[in-house]
Amino acid sequence: MSRREGRKKESAAARCTVTVCRGCCCGTPKVPGVDHAAQLVRLRTALDGVATVRPTTCLDACEQANVMVVQPSAEGRRAGGRPVWLALVNDADAVADIATWVADGGPGLADPPGVLDLYEFQPSRRIREALD
Repeated sequence: MSRREGRKKESAAARCTVTVCRGCCCGTPKVPGVDHAAQLVRLRTALDGVATVRPTTCLDACEQANVMVVQPSAEGRRAGGRPVWLALVNDADAVADIATWVADGGPGLADPPGVLDLYEFQPSRRIREALD
């Protein structure tokens, strides 16, 4: 690995990560009225250079579609931040609130907008452990 690749990998690891479910239910016509591709583009654009946004096949919480998980940065984790699971993220305002929170520091470093409390949920321990 080159020095540049090492710095890039280290830099990405230090950032928050927003995992966006795009599996069997999330990100599909099963959740109607949502432009799933545009939602992902908005997140990536808003968080470019600030956080890693990565789609994943399935987070196994299909009844909560569309699901996103905001994982803290290394600094946020040291400050006590833990992954935050968000359900039913089906509107542009929620995506904007998530992007603003993550840009402000995310879990452990910044308080989420109050409305995100309505989206937060706890998946089963088996599912949480896969990402924690």
